[in-house]
Amino acid sequence: MATVNTKLDRRSFLKVSALAGGGMMLSFSWLAGCKPSSKEELMAMPKEWFELNSYIKIGENGAVTLYSPNPEFGSNVKTSMPMILAEELDTDWKNVFVEQADFYPERYDRQFTGGSQGIRQGWKPMRTAGATARAMLINAAAQTWNVPAAEITTSAGILEHKASGKKAHYGEMASLAATLEVPEEVPLKDVNTFTIVGNSKKNVDGKKIVTGKPLFGIDHKVEGMKYSAIVHPPAFGMKLKSFDKSSVSGMSGILDVFPINIFKEDYDRNFFDTATFPEILAIVGNSTWEVMQAKKSLVAEWENAPETSFSMAGFGGRPSTQVKVPAGLENTVAHKERMAEYIKKSGTVVRRDGNPEEGFKKAAKVIERTYTVPFLAHNTMEPMNCFADVKGDKAVVYGATQAPDFIMNALSSSLGLPKENIQINLARMGGGFGRRAYSHHMVEAALISQKIQAPVSMVYTREDDMSAGVYRPTYSATYRAALDENNNLLAFHVKAGGIPESPLHANRFPAGAIDNYLAESWEIPSNITIGAFRAPRSNFIAGAEQSFLDELAEAMGKDPIEFRLELLKRAETNPVGENNDYVPKRYASVLELVRDKSNWNSPQPNVSRGVSAYFCHNSYVAEVVDTVIKDNQPVVEAVYAAVDCGIVINPDSARNMGEGAIVDGIGNAFFGELAFENGVPTKTNFDKYRMIRHKEAPKKIEVHFVDNGEDPTGLGEPLFPPVFAALANSLYKATGKRYYDQPFAPQLEMQNLKM
Repeated sequence: MATVNTKLDRRSFLKVSALAGGGMMLSFSWLAGCKPSSKEELMAMPKEWFELNSYIKIGENGAVTLYSPNPEFGSNVKTSMPMILAEELDTDWKNVFVEQADFYPERYDRQFTGGSQGIRQGWKPMRTAGATARAMLINAAAQTWNVPAAEITTSAGILEHKASGKKAHYGEMASLAATLEVPEEVPLKDVNTFTIVGNSKKNVDGKKIVTGKPLFGIDHKVEGMKYSAIVHPPAFGMKLKSFDKSSVSGMSGILDVFPINIFKEDYDRNFFDTATFPEILAIVGNSTWEVMQAKKSLVAEWENAPETSFSMAGFGGRPSTQVKVPAGLENTVAHKERMAEYIKKSGTVVRRDGNPEEGFKKAAKVIERTYTVPFLAHNTMEPMNCFADVKGDKAVVYGATQAPDFIMNALSSSLGLPKENIQINLARMGGGFGRRAYSHHMVEAALISQKIQAPVSMVYTREDDMSAGVYRPTYSATYRAALDENNNLLAFHVKAGGIPESPLHANRFPAGAIDNYLAESWEIPSNITIGAFRAPRSNFIAGAEQSFLDELAEAMGKDPIEFRLELLKRAETNPVGENNDYVPKRYASVLELVRDKSNWNSPQPNVSRGVSAYFCHNSYVAEVVDTVIKDNQPVVEAVYAAVDCGIVINPDSARNMGEGAIVDGIGNAFFGELAFENGVPTKTNFDKYRMIRHKEAPKKIEVHFVDNGEDPTGLGEPLFPPVFAALANSLYKATGKRYYDQPFAPQLEMQNLKM
């Protein structure tokens, strides 16, 4: 049994006075103090409360309310995080209620859903919080019964001293526990004794979602609320010149039209302060329908924007940088031409092992392939929206955001209000995928409310989001491999870049497994706004890398899984370099598991199989895709995935996330594409932007987990990157053609295959 110091990984424990009617409340860092629940819940709960650390509230009848701190956007973190708390608290999950906590930076360290880090970073603090509360309950019972604390056991919310036969539920010890000191060290459960973690629990919001309960920002309504829409420049590289307010002022229900500037000129942005167009027009009216009609009629004049720049604070402690935004109306055709030029040039050397140049000179054969992907739109199902009520020196903002902490500085600067006067309340998100880490829509709604001095609901149309989006960049990567006359690998070279960022992860596999290795990077500036898109950068580079490794294995006459395992064995036993950011043994374990679960070595007739494996977000994933050609159409019959993400909190939820990532990846690989003509996206809604359909999803998906007892790592994103190459490699076996450019559908249609 592990013992942890309660002062680690948190600001402090703060014990405060007992609540009315008896009970205790402890503040525990980012899992701290809570406010009363809804009236409906209070009526169902007892009068006495035992409010513990980690947002745990226990009634005198033993019922427990757990507040989940991180925003929820479909990863089921609102269920998984409370499961960890409940496990160490040792309560009965059947008696647990879960509610979403609002944004309180003074109480929480990390209220951020992104980077697949929520469970990983919250694992130890939440376990410690639950265990500390349990220890204090035990101490209260020991004092009440006059018995040694070491002789008291807990189970499903019940305290018991077997020698004396005494029992009590947690709520009965609340008042006394409130007067006790917080222990400096507490024991944590042995993971082998877990009864909640590792056992599937239903989504705590599942029933509310399917019955249409108001969980989302777009559902929020208050008396006197107004409605707003935004109008932005028609193209990247343009800005507002003038507008004619009279063109809509006479329309039914329209109250006002005015420009807003999202950021003040002297404001230093942070990494997530991304806004496509810092100056936009706001239309305010009495209903969504009326402002949408006015949006179509508003007369505005736009002009080309000059080159600009702004200061951006470094992310993760990195130094600030000056970001340049070039002028001009950009085109996809020109983008491809510029990337083709950069492919031929030398890039910035990011990693060099051995003497790769000499290896290529000695080569009997050189294999070189270039891979490309286009811009992609996030297309969250719930459109971007926000409610704001700014009056005087107070502001309340309610909506869907992955990263409330990262928009607070902008809200404070733009509104001219101190942070302590701004409350961000968290709605459930109807999809995120990285898009809602960029919360400029919250600043827009707040500025509109401040201007009209009334509560306002601001909603984007689908066209707004797709034409003024925060996109996945367009990337390109060129891979080269040098082979000797016996097809032994002599050298490996990757050169990758994009508009406007590079996707290269130079220290990931196969770095560390090859004596002569070279990685180069390049970037091309752009005024098209980009941002995190499910598994940023990895979502491209994994597909390129793993497609190339497959082709390389074929040229070397090796099975693609065995080839990867050979490289990983080298990286494990005799690694090259010191900065390899993966554990070869764990990497190999998922390849071995997927090989077994897919029966890789016993191929089925007429089934074409492709494999891929990748490490990102601290997790390892290998996938096998089975494709068949039916009625002249490629059909994904099955996908097998093996995952090493450490301890799995909620297996059903974990499998669901894996299935969703796989379907999402296959859809983007086949169809995902956004192009630009003179700064204007060529697709602005689902009539043109192709998404995967139900009938195109895999007929079967199996997700298997490596059981190694390691602490949890990321899961929401890691299953996404590998599927691109697994699909491409499978299609190659089915069609005889390698696919170097996404999306695949146009190339398949050129082969007279239906899509």
